[in-house]
Amino acid sequence: MKKKKVVVFTGAGISAESGLKTFRDTGGLWENYNISEVASPEAWKKDPEKVLSFYNIRRKQTIEAKPNKAHYVIAQLEEKFDVFVITQNIDDLHERGGSTKVLHLHGEIRKSQSSKNPDLVYNIKGWKLEIGEKCELGSQLRPNVVWFGEPVLKMGEAYEITSNADIFIVIGTSLSVYPAAGLLEMAPVNAEKYLIDPAPINLYSQKEFITHIKEKASTGVSALALKLLKED
Repeated sequence: MKKKKVVVFTGAGISAESGLKTFRDTGGLWENYNISEVASPEAWKKDPEKVLSFYNIRRKQTIEAKPNKAHYVIAQLEEKFDVFVITQNIDDLHERGGSTKVLHLHGEIRKSQSSKNPDLVYNIKGWKLEIGEKCELGSQLRPNVVWFGEPVLKMGEAYEITSNADIFIVIGTSLSVYPAAGLLEMAPVNAEKYLIDPAPINLYSQKEFITHIKEKASTGVSALALKLLKED
């Protein structure tokens, strides 16, 4: 029997339970850095050393963080379902939690890329990326993340994955930032849809078609997993 396809779309809320902060939780600041000064092409051009320093801090935090219960439960769903994770997060907690199919919309903090050719991507050893580290083209390596003002190149792939979902689960995201927020609209009309987030969220026209579980990620995912496994 063919496994049902479960697509899980995650945002900062799931990583927050592992201790990773988001700029929206800190008044537009990440570790006392103004977002416009460290997460845009203009910032990189103006002060690449400052940008690298900021991402080194975040990379160190990511390495030290551990997957939480929500990450592990999502991975365990692969035993019964065909699970694909689409995440806005740049950490690798889903992979370390055991998920085998993960699409990172906004890049991966533990990787670097050529500042000339974004297709040249490399794993970073340790947590530091510094001025003088270059790719084979001779260009400075930059974080493999999508900055504000840059296109989200993997959205097409994400839309295609979502359009084939039997079950679509949104975890820890406000669904307010496009183009990623449009994923909910791409899920098939007859797909089961769930939103796990403790905060009230305006779902507009989708409200009657989605079940809102008002819990934090770890407890909400566990409860939903039990429900899905019983039904399967």
